[in-house]
Amino acid sequence: MDREEIKKILPHREPMLLVDSVELMEDGSAVGYYKVKGDEFFLQGHFPGKPIVPGVIQCEIMAQSACVMFADKLKRGSLPVYTGLDKVRFRGMITPGDLIKIETRLTKVMHPLYMLHGELSVDGKRCMSGDFSFAILEESEGN
Repeated sequence: MDREEIKKILPHREPMLLVDSVELMEDGSAVGYYKVKGDEFFLQGHFPGKPIVPGVIQCEIMAQSACVMFADKLKRGSLPVYTGLDKVRFRGMITPGDLIKIETRLTKVMHPLYMLHGELSVDGKRCMSGDFSFAILEESEGN
């Protein structure tokens, strides 16, 4: 699934759409990719002369990559909102030119709450991992 197909699921738009492609795997997990171009808004001041992708942006990339697991629920105008992060660890810097591989899997469902685990890696090296949860708000709840 490319960016245009992702936009049919997620409400995010540039500059906050932070996944280039994503695929639903046979086991129900998702694998996504994002290429750090170097001109992203979050790199402008983080840090001048030595840009690295901020941790909070890595968390957002992780969550967005899970979108294909919830395509049927999100296409109806619902809004996915973060409800928590746990056990987040940063193990390596992500810099311009890096191709980030994002792997996410569902760990628990209590609709409208969903718990997942995700990992970001570059060239096979894990850069970030963590557990996260989000709720899918119906259109009337998000207003």
